[in-house]
Amino acid sequence: MKKLGLYCKDFWRYRHLLNNLISRDIKVKYRRSALGLLWSVLNPLLMMMVMYVVFSQIFHMAQMNRGDVEVNFAVYLLTGQLIYNFFSEATQTAMGSVLGSAQLIKKVYIPKYIFPLEKVAFSFVNMLFSLIALVIVMVFTRTPVHLTVLLAWIPMVILFVFNFGIGLILSAGTVFFRDIMHLYGVGVTALMYLTPIMYDVSILPDWARSVIPFNPMYWFVSMFRDFVIYGVMPGINAWIGTGVSAVVALIVGLVLFKKTQDRFVLYI
Repeated sequence: MKKLGLYCKDFWRYRHLLNNLISRDIKVKYRRSALGLLWSVLNPLLMMMVMYVVFSQIFHMAQMNRGDVEVNFAVYLLTGQLIYNFFSEATQTAMGSVLGSAQLIKKVYIPKYIFPLEKVAFSFVNMLFSLIALVIVMVFTRTPVHLTVLLAWIPMVILFVFNFGIGLILSAGTVFFRDIMHLYGVGVTALMYLTPIMYDVSILPDWARSVIPFNPMYWFVSMFRDFVIYGVMPGINAWIGTGVSAVVALIVGLVLFKKTQDRFVLYI
């Protein structure tokens, strides 16, 4: 508990730096862009349209059904896409955050976990803007809005913790093994197809349905859809799947990062 208090005190001390780094990333990402932050809304909309045209034809899905609930495929697709994109962007940018801040790390003392945390926070801000795209699609398709939508922040916050833990692991590992940056890109792509973003789990063969619960992203996507689309409280398995994944990732990330951070300066 004492160490946790020190971490919180340390974080509060550098909160302004975190804000400045996030602002810098936003300015750099949309520099010389006429539409600026609007791309955070347009990008998921355009990607959803492309995937909708392709996969609605392949799977012959204009509607998704779950019991008595019928959902437009576009909404189903976009909900999964937003959650997975947050995971993908946050972890991939956090992975190179320590290496990318090498000059700053060598000059002044800054808690090194600030850099992967900032990348995850920046991706979280992007996702919040992308939610506007989801609202637009839900209004356009006349998707019913349930009171449970007010709880949609829960899986997003738990996923933030999960992403931070994975980001700590990746950023520490990449300092010593640069090949991780190339291998992880392949892994993220493979995991996307193992996550029910553009298809329903019911179409999978039995062996695949028995494996998919071991994919943490399956639970995050499912929980978000329960709140936003289906208007129900997620089952106990979803709470366990998301909660345990986040806690384990965070603990492993913090321990690994703390044990290796003193040697970063020798390799960056």
